[in-house]
Amino acid sequence: MNRVEGRDKVTGRATYAYEYLADEAAYVYPVQAAIGRGRIRAIDAREALATPGMLAVLSSDDPPELQADADAELALLQNREVAYYGQIVAAVVADSLEIARAAAETVRVEYEAEPPHVQLRADDPDLYTPEKVNPAFPTTTSQGDVAAGLARADVTVDQTYTTATMHNNPMEPHAAIAAWEPDGSLTVWDSTQGPSADRDLVAKVLGLPADQVRIISRHVGGGFGAKGTTRPHAVLAALAARAVKRPAKVAVTRQQMFDLTGYRTPTIQRIRLGAAADGRLTAISHEVVEQTSMIKEFAEQTATPTRVMYASPALYTTHRLARLARLARLNVPTPSWMRAPGEAPGMFALESAMDELALAAGIDPVELRIRNEPQAEPDSGLPFSSRNLVACLREGARRFGWDGRDPRPRMRRDGRYLIGTGVAASTYPARRRPSTAHVRVTGDGFEVRIAASDIGTGARTALTEIAARALSVPADQVRVELGDSALPTASLAGGSMGTASWGSAVVKACEDLLKNGGTEGTADTSEDIKADSELARHAFGAQFAEVRVDMDTGEVRATRLLGVFAAGRIIDETLARSQFIGGMTMGLGMALMEQTVVDEHSGGFLNHDLAQYHVPAHADVLGIEAAWIDEDDAHLNPMGAKGIGEIGIVGTPAAIASAVYHATGQRVRDLPITPAKLVS
Repeated sequence: MNRVEGRDKVTGRATYAYEYLADEAAYVYPVQAAIGRGRIRAIDAREALATPGMLAVLSSDDPPELQADADAELALLQNREVAYYGQIVAAVVADSLEIARAAAETVRVEYEAEPPHVQLRADDPDLYTPEKVNPAFPTTTSQGDVAAGLARADVTVDQTYTTATMHNNPMEPHAAIAAWEPDGSLTVWDSTQGPSADRDLVAKVLGLPADQVRIISRHVGGGFGAKGTTRPHAVLAALAARAVKRPAKVAVTRQQMFDLTGYRTPTIQRIRLGAAADGRLTAISHEVVEQTSMIKEFAEQTATPTRVMYASPALYTTHRLARLARLARLNVPTPSWMRAPGEAPGMFALESAMDELALAAGIDPVELRIRNEPQAEPDSGLPFSSRNLVACLREGARRFGWDGRDPRPRMRRDGRYLIGTGVAASTYPARRRPSTAHVRVTGDGFEVRIAASDIGTGARTALTEIAARALSVPADQVRVELGDSALPTASLAGGSMGTASWGSAVVKACEDLLKNGGTEGTADTSEDIKADSELARHAFGAQFAEVRVDMDTGEVRATRLLGVFAAGRIIDETLARSQFIGGMTMGLGMALMEQTVVDEHSGGFLNHDLAQYHVPAHADVLGIEAAWIDEDDAHLNPMGAKGIGEIGIVGTPAAIASAVYHATGQRVRDLPITPAKLVS
């Protein structure tokens, strides 16, 4: 079916966070730190306050009242310490955005600067092992004897792979409007992936009961993880509105987004593989080094996909983080979620190493993966609810024309272009989280109410279809209301778990209505999720890539991408294809162009706009196809669906990197694969 909100979007009637009307709104513009580490000595805002139209300057001279245990990233202006370049050190509030921005330039901040520590190095003597990796996985897992497995192997691979600092760049910048009501309650129109969680955290930071905070987020122009948690702009809007006793608006600029809204940590990953002559693995070791910040710890779960992929009698994974002088962490902003956290960088390293192992063993890369198919999840020993990776590999090979491929590198040419092909596997957990939904009969059909967030994925449409099927009525008789924390509580749109979580609650609520023969139904899935049987739940896929590499310039063009996925029952084919292709396009960007350059002296991000931080444009996506196999998994949820938003990115970078090797004979283990790395 067509997207139910499609007409509103193409006609401009869909309202995003910054676009809501607010009477006598004030405008807020942050002042950011100009040093990478140190302390604020003094703040002089006299010139700013003398500007016509100015309302207030917020700073640590008079710290806003926040809870003592407020989230460290959201505890704005509470002290004079500077932890990283670009940190918010003050904020200007004025009658217009233009006045606020101009006045912010006149705020003088004096610092006591210290040399920042900003570079991630695998040989850093102060690396440490965190207690857990995001969200609550064990940092280290070990089974069997890896050293012995490597020693008895006929073929081994021992390589280090690196991925760059990367930033989410959703079309809609982070923005919020905050308005305090006479009764002391607060309404925030925020660009967020989770209104319910956003409400709870904003309330906690400000010391309010959760029922006195309302978050409205009807439409979100992309998030990709960057809007998965409450960001400083939302709290800043609330503080400014409280200070000037007027609604306050904040729109984070594209440049400020690089400092204030999270990013993917760079990674350094050592992969060691051992295999017998027939390609069957004897040992896997995956060691990860990454970074976190002085503000708070975030540990990307980079090695976790290695724990589920291939059968091996010995398997070891671990993570370490960089810190400063054994007392603190790096002088960088806090890393956070970016589409397919963990799996995206981790599977680049693992799948690249598997390609190298296939070459060393003289085995086809597709066949090598099939030979190492596990009977149960390798790390936990749990049976899979379903696992159809082999079917994806075989169907992908058929569609792509893999048979007959000459495995030797640098064998295909078209004029001055070298042509190569590559393959990689994909995986992502099939999660769901507790949610609540309410369904009621209306004059012209049914209304579904749930505080879900549609971040551009088509959540309204998917939930409309799910409810219509559960109620056995046409879809045009169902209306879905979402995007408001005043609605029944819902999990956030992230971790590829939105549809599975919200849809489960919607189906149960519809069943409740039908069972009771009444006019409404309500469901809370908390107890259902607690009662889940012990199964390993994952989606899987196979990615194939063809590239053309210019022999003179080193420019790489991905001419064909194919992804074949096993992701449970597909709710809507149009939405699914869009999500798979979107993920694969993001994987193309990760492979060939996306990289945030860090100033080694200050820690600031140098290419902090879309002119210099390159994301794929239409001309970069030459041929891309997504397909799936029929998969019936009754263990997941009432719909039998797995998440599809993130698995598309996971295997794409490794498939492209292997295709580049096949074309050129040069193995690039450091993403992105830029021309300079091929012609130097």
